[in-house]
Amino acid sequence: MFFFKKTNGEGTQSIGEGERRQEAEIPEKKGLFSRLKERLAKTKENIVFRVKEAIRLRGRVSEELLREIEEILIQADVGVETTLKIVDRIRHETRARGIEGPEPMIALFKEVMLEIIKKNERLLQISDQRPFVILVVGVNGTGKTTTIGKLAQHFREQGLSVMIVAADTFRAAAVEQLEIWAKRTGSLFIRQAMGSDPASVCFDALNSARSQKVDVVLIDTAGRLHTKVNLMAELQKVCRVIKKIIPDAPHESLLVLDATTGQNAINQVKIFSEAVSVTGLIMTKLDGTAKGGILIAIRNLFDTPVLKIGIGEKVDDLRDFNTEEFVDALFEE
Repeated sequence: MFFFKKTNGEGTQSIGEGERRQEAEIPEKKGLFSRLKERLAKTKENIVFRVKEAIRLRGRVSEELLREIEEILIQADVGVETTLKIVDRIRHETRARGIEGPEPMIALFKEVMLEIIKKNERLLQISDQRPFVILVVGVNGTGKTTTIGKLAQHFREQGLSVMIVAADTFRAAAVEQLEIWAKRTGSLFIRQAMGSDPASVCFDALNSARSQKVDVVLIDTAGRLHTKVNLMAELQKVCRVIKKIIPDAPHESLLVLDATTGQNAINQVKIFSEAVSVTGLIMTKLDGTAKGGILIAIRNLFDTPVLKIGIGEKVDDLRDFNTEEFVDALFEE
């Protein structure tokens, strides 16, 4: 993430200005957290609220309570493997630490969830490499093109030049949507005729990006998972061509996942990771599902970090994934 220091006319910032800016940021941060809580309400109600209710109703740890927690988590798409890990940790820690009573047990449940989700946490950051190439992959319908548009907006707001590349040459609607985002954000836009070779589009785009000294290149790709073999071969070819132009690119390969698809998201991580070296995940539509437990499952099963989450349609609703903020939003009364 880039931060630009604002200065006054003499090149320095007065203490008064800094204090006013800090005061302005406090309500803004509170507002963002409130929005996160609001947008995660369905998942909070379906997982955390139900687990809290079960714990408070039973009042103590028992196999009956643990089975009830297990059922709640599985129903919320946390998955069997991750659910058993959470329940086993609660069983072990309550005995080892002598934890009794509802509130300490709820605190332990939060602690265990945070431990699983926090693994390999990092932000999406742009290095000094120019152009910095971000390859975006994912199944059609996950919100991939919208995510690219929102990323372009974020980078443009940071003062970076952006090129959007329409390498999904099979969906006219996706190309048109990307072109709209390019115009809206003031980004360069590269496309070719429908049905063109995606690798050829990337070849021309990256050569153009280098000559024009573009800061960030965002490449959209096809996501026709029903033709899995062809799609994987196509993505691998795209990566090979990218490396011919810029040997250490793509610098990020981001997989966009739709939280509403539940356990299918796990298969998508496996399938796309076979074709490209996925460096980060973006999970969209968390505001539209009561089964946001899939994020917990994915964090347990894979080392790939979640870099961004989507909690709405606005540009600001694609936000950095902050583990503690996410868990706090789920647990705060």
